[in-house]
Amino acid sequence: MEILGTTLRICVDDLEPTVGFYERLTGSRALRFERGGVSVAAVGCFLLMSGPESELEVLRKVSATIAVDDVDEAGAALAGAGARIVAGPVPTPVGRNLIAAHPDGSVFEYVDRRPVA
Repeated sequence: MEILGTTLRICVDDLEPTVGFYERLTGSRALRFERGGVSVAAVGCFLLMSGPESELEVLRKVSATIAVDDVDEAGAALAGAGARIVAGPVPTPVGRNLIAAHPDGSVFEYVDRRPVA
């Protein structure tokens, strides 16, 4: 499994002023989408999320999002190394993801950009 990059996950109360700050900071435009009642804005290496506290409470448990070439391959490598697959793989607006708990207790989201057939 090759790790292609990492995205920092940030839960915020008000997405709009936060998105503006990160767009100015990174010099890039936000890619926006909704998922499960949560508004999401991807800006550079930052993933900003805002929504109901019950949803954010779950999202805060995931330390970071890790981009990989293939989520299925990543899931096999993770399981083989002793991680527990908590959820997925499932389709997302930009590819597929899975959530894995590492043996040390860290929880990460792994994503690829493969379109869902």
